[in-house]
Parts: sequence; C-alpha cells; structure tokens
Amino acid sequence: MNATEAINPASTDKSTADSSGSMITSQGLTKHYGKFIAVSDITFSVPQGEVVAFLGPNGAGKSTTMKMLTGFLAPTRGHASIGGFDVFENRQEAAQILGYLPENGPLYMEMTPKSLLHYCARLRGLSKEFTATRIEYVVDRCSLGTVWEKPIGKLSKGFRQRVGMAQAILHDPAVLILDEPTSGLDPNQTHQVRDLIRSLAKSKTILLSTHILSEVQAMCGRIILVNNGRVILDGPVSALSEDIAGMEKRFQELTA
Repeated sequence: MNATEAINPASTDKSTADSSGSMITSQGLTKHYGKFIAVSDITFSVPQGEVVAFLGPNGAGKSTTMKMLTGFLAPTRGHASIGGFDVFENRQEAAQILGYLPENGPLYMEMTPKSLLHYCARLRGLSKEFTATRIEYVVDRCSLGTVWEKPIGKLSKGFRQRVGMAQAILHDPAVLILDEPTSGLDPNQTHQVRDLIRSLAKSKTILLSTHILSEVQAMCGRIILVNNGRVILDGPVSALSEDIAGMEKRFQELTA
C-alpha cells in the first residue's frame, strides 16, 4: 500500500460512490437572489471515472452551480452530494474526497506557495509523510519550483492559477470540480494543465467548466450545457458536433 492509499483511501475506493454509482449528484439545485433566478432545477449526475464538461455562456449559472455542488453556497432548494455524502449535511466527509478550483479562487497574497500548501495540508490533517510526498508531486505537476518561495501577491495570474490547482489536488481527492482551470495561462502553461487533467482523469471523477471548446474535445467524454440557469443539453461531446467549428456554431445556436 502506498502513502496515498494509506492516508486517503477515498481517492481510490469505489465505495465512495453513492448507491447509483455517481460521484457527483445535483438534484433540483435552485438559487434565487431576491426575484432573480440564477439557477433553476439543475439535475444531473456524474458516474465514477467520468470527465464531464460543464458549458454555458457567461452568466448562465455555471459558477453558481459549482459553488452549490461544493457546499460553498447554500441553494434555495435542491440537494447536492459528493461520493454519496450530502455536501451540506456531511460537509467534512464530502470535503475529504473533493478538490475544488474556483474561478479566480481566493489565495493569501502574503503567503508563498510553499507556506500556503503546507498550511492547507495542516488544515486537512494530512500526515507529515503524506504531505511531503504530495507536495513534491504538485510542485512538479504544476511547475511551481521557480516561484516556490515568492509571495503569491507578486506572482502572475497564471502562476496563481497553478497554485490554486496545486491546493485542489494536494490531498489526492477522488473528485475534482474545476472552474476555468486554464484561465490566465499562456499556451505552454495551458498545455501543461491539460496534460495534468488528462493524467488525473485516469483515476478521478472530474467536472470541468471551460469556454475553450478544444479542451472539451480533447479531455471530456460528455457535456452538460446550461443557459439561463437551466440544463439545455446533456450528452456526449458529439451532441454538439464532431469538429470545433461545428461545436462553436451549435453552441451559439443553443445559447443565443
């Protein structure tokens, strides 16, 4: 048994899926802000090992839905679960198997990547041995070596995004919810993050929000398309089209 299995068995244990085999479940999620309906009756599930693109135009309700799925935002009504754990009633259990990268996620600007990741490890109660192993892994995979001891406030947006990705995967979670993970990255950095997501997809369940349709085609097997706070399409990537130009055209037709 390796260190990852010893400290965090939920990352590989199939028993973490719910009774239907789903690792991510959204059941009727709805969010109102006064009279404004941001999200209405969002229902879907993501089976173990699937990589799903969560698509939609700006303001469609993607980030709001992701925040409710991760327990960061309470719904007006509806339920969400991660690995069979209700994210509101069993928050700690769900958090143990969930890695979340919010869009423009908050970071402590005065801290360094080194101090932040060690801080996150302590908050999660990870052992020193497991922390050492995982930090070595995320520093390599997220290419943080050159900025390891620089204040996060002095880093570029791209490096901050990579620090956010590092904290999301630090505890080797079974489920990843990633909101625009390549936002602010240059082409080389984008390529590295895509490679990382592909490698993680071999053993994890991933819900990925992005505006880049080439990423969807390269990494995902299924799409969930939302518009005006509702699911309007749920199916294989080919449901949009077989090629990028066709995907863009169909996306515009469905969301215009």
